[in-house]
Amino acid sequence: MSNKKNNFLVQGSILAMAGILTRVIGIIYRIPLTNILGNGASAYSIAYDIYSLFLLISSLSLPLAVSKIVAARMAKGEVRNAKKALKGSVIISGALGIAVSILVFVFADKLAALWGFPSAGMALKVLAPTLFVMCILGVLRGFFQGLGTMIPTAMSQIFEQIVNAIVSVAAAYVLYDMGSSVGKAVEYSAAGGTLGTALGALTALLFMIFVFLVYRHNFNRMVRRDRYSYDETYKELSKVLVITIFPVLLSTTIYNIGSIIDSAMYGNIMGRVFGFSQEEYEGYWSIYSTQYRLLTTAPIAIASALSSAVVPSLIRSITNGDIRVLKGKIESSIRLTMIISIPCGIGLTVLAEPVISLLFEDNGLQGDAVMLMRLSVFVVCAYSFSTITNSILQGIDKMKLPVIHSAISLGAHIFILSGLLLMKMDVYAVAVADIIFALMVCFMNIAAIRKHIGYRQEVIKTFIMPLLSALIMGGMSWLIYKGLYMLAGSVFVPLIISILAAIVIYGVLLMVFKVVNESEIRMFPGGSRLVPILKRTKLLS
Repeated sequence: MSNKKNNFLVQGSILAMAGILTRVIGIIYRIPLTNILGNGASAYSIAYDIYSLFLLISSLSLPLAVSKIVAARMAKGEVRNAKKALKGSVIISGALGIAVSILVFVFADKLAALWGFPSAGMALKVLAPTLFVMCILGVLRGFFQGLGTMIPTAMSQIFEQIVNAIVSVAAAYVLYDMGSSVGKAVEYSAAGGTLGTALGALTALLFMIFVFLVYRHNFNRMVRRDRYSYDETYKELSKVLVITIFPVLLSTTIYNIGSIIDSAMYGNIMGRVFGFSQEEYEGYWSIYSTQYRLLTTAPIAIASALSSAVVPSLIRSITNGDIRVLKGKIESSIRLTMIISIPCGIGLTVLAEPVISLLFEDNGLQGDAVMLMRLSVFVVCAYSFSTITNSILQGIDKMKLPVIHSAISLGAHIFILSGLLLMKMDVYAVAVADIIFALMVCFMNIAAIRKHIGYRQEVIKTFIMPLLSALIMGGMSWLIYKGLYMLAGSVFVPLIISILAAIVIYGVLLMVFKVVNESEIRMFPGGSRLVPILKRTKLLS
């Protein structure tokens, strides 16, 4: 395996580890936050969904687009043009961020009412300025990713989530009491929860600015050494940015807008078609958004992290014309994604009941939450695979294809969701429609990758052996939990032991079935220390 390929996976692993840590923090703080919010959890969730829609439109595609532009110029030694691309991106994204922030703040109440959740208006106003912050933050993250380092992005994500966790819980608690005194506990507590998101993003931006100021001296020295004969103008670079960002924006928006459409369709159909009260359908939406979606998106974040690393790496291989290395990176990124996502999905499916009962208070709908979690393996695997393959298509410069595939799948998703909701399947309709959407994207993406670069997906080590290992792991971890639960009579200790046992069992099975080799293990954080242990135990030859 080449050094280029090693570095690509190392950077992806760094961002993936940061993604895991931030998701763990997210799950930990969302538990007390959900319990504090009570009925305000739906208002918080809907405000965040609406914010996410405008975040998609304004800035979520920026890191990928900027990293693509910077990586392409750095691969050709155009350091001066990479700097100009950064400046142009900051100006364009800043102007867009200000406009979108003002728009969302002014129309927050109307947007919340349109979604069928009027109580989310105040929380959305708190989130509005965050859109500007995220625009600038996205450019800086994309710049460093384009340079081939994921460490600044990873560190900023960790700091962002820590501040988010602390402020969200504290502010929700304080504002809940303040809101209760004026009869607006739901609105105030939801606004307090979103305050953490705003201050967390600001913290991440300040950190990225600090890192850039520290790095600026070395970067400017590289700029002075740049002897490239042609300097791109800001007008040319702005055009490139717009051309690059537009398909990325469309693809990202269409791919991620499903959850936003889900909430709007669910609220309106359950309330206006079937006549349920807001309090009735908010309860079911709460378990979907603050329990099921919170837990299942944690492993999907790993695929998102690897996607951030894969695009600039693939761009460099395309620029250098090294198709062999390109295919190797694609295989490694897909295999690593599935090796992680398959056991995560099965673990959440098998241990759904103890996980839900331990993490969340019983609001009378715990049985429904557990049933939703049984679908985890399908949603985690499908979304992880579709996420990484979307980025691969963007990395090999097939920017339109993710847009087309997501648009086709979204059309089918809306049609299927409408039918399932009208059949009164409640939130289960949303979960099933989401899985179908992701599966459609998966099949179209992998077919397109094969068509355009002749890539043939390896199946045994990527899917079959990880699935077999995960199934054995899931069965054994369930038996361990049940046995310990019968002895202890409580959930916490048996669940923790069964999860730790599952990690060990799965890791051993990967060695036994020879799914990963020594060089791949060394690329993981702490892998070099693990290799001698595995060799002494004869698990690695």
